[in-house]
Amino acid sequence: MPQPSSADDPRQVHRTTRPLAVVTGGSEGIGFAIAQVLAARGHDLLLIARHPERLAAAAGEIGAISPVKIATFAQDLTDADLCERLDAELARLDAHIDLLVNAAGMGLSGPLAEADPQRLDELIALNVTVPSRLMRHVLPGMTARRRGGIINIASMGGLIPGPFQASYYASKAYLVSFSEAVAAEGRRDGVRVTVVAPGPVDTEFHAKMGAENALYRRLLPSSTPKDVARWAVRGHELGLKVVVPGLLNMLGAVALKLVPHTLTVPLMAWLLDPRRQK
Repeated sequence: MPQPSSADDPRQVHRTTRPLAVVTGGSEGIGFAIAQVLAARGHDLLLIARHPERLAAAAGEIGAISPVKIATFAQDLTDADLCERLDAELARLDAHIDLLVNAAGMGLSGPLAEADPQRLDELIALNVTVPSRLMRHVLPGMTARRRGGIINIASMGGLIPGPFQASYYASKAYLVSFSEAVAAEGRRDGVRVTVVAPGPVDTEFHAKMGAENALYRRLLPSSTPKDVARWAVRGHELGLKVVVPGLLNMLGAVALKLVPHTLTVPLMAWLLDPRRQK
């Protein structure tokens, strides 16, 4: 019976290939900010997003201030052969994934009855299926090497139902629960899993999902992507399983756990309804 080659052993791969931090959604927003923080800490990067020109611009901006190696991979994350294409790219780079950052995501705003069915499917694929598949794909190698990390970008919306952003909030609730569970599974294998639950962040995300008219954009304080990135990376380095960036957001997260949904869900409906004008 043939013996497995060293190339099939993740522990050998760890010794012969270079470690990379792979960041999905790394061309903009929180993903780009996390890539900047990781580069400043000396991590070589592989940035993944859909648009090659945005990836090139992001890599150029990071490379101008950080002497790390930065590769880009233009890829639709929802493609069925994502993991196979990623493995081929890693082989080309002679690298393995030491840190996976799932930062790509999308939102939908408005009543579910009016949601575009195709966009709803896309949201579930990008926010739920993609991070689940990527985590399942990288965990065996990390477990065998007894080292590695995963950072998932969720939302404070994952702590409560969100009328008028029902699918988005539910997808982030899945990611929070999923991440905490897998963090417990990997605790003894040297694999850290951190889920980050920021409040509103000043990016183009809200405009893209059609939520700029919602009251939460005017009434709730917003963080910058860089602030979220610093909290995320530092929390992961400290071994935290859940990170809520910002002291006010941390207090808000505690309140969401303590106050019953009979009170908080109607409040969220009032804050999230995009049909409310100034």
